[in-house]
Amino acid sequence: MANSPQARKRARQNENNRKHNASLRSMSRTYVKKVQSKIEAGNYDEAQAAFTTAQPILDSMVNKGIYTKNKVARLKSRMSAKIKALKSA
Repeated sequence: MANSPQARKRARQNENNRKHNASLRSMSRTYVKKVQSKIEAGNYDEAQAAFTTAQPILDSMVNKGIYTKNKVARLKSRMSAKIKALKSA
């Protein structure tokens, strides 16, 4: 347990930041799942629209330090490839 006043404050801040980051991470996962569900349904137009909505949110998660830029780039690349495969199919 934190004993000094500044350690107690830091513990409070860490808890608040942890909750906030968890909320942001959950929100971004929801957007990714929406894209994936549209891809699995085989609907190109809806998948493309969901992907367009998800992209800036994922990019903002990088700026906030929730995800690394490589993870987001990998996610976007994989989703984009699946959407392109839907279009050609």
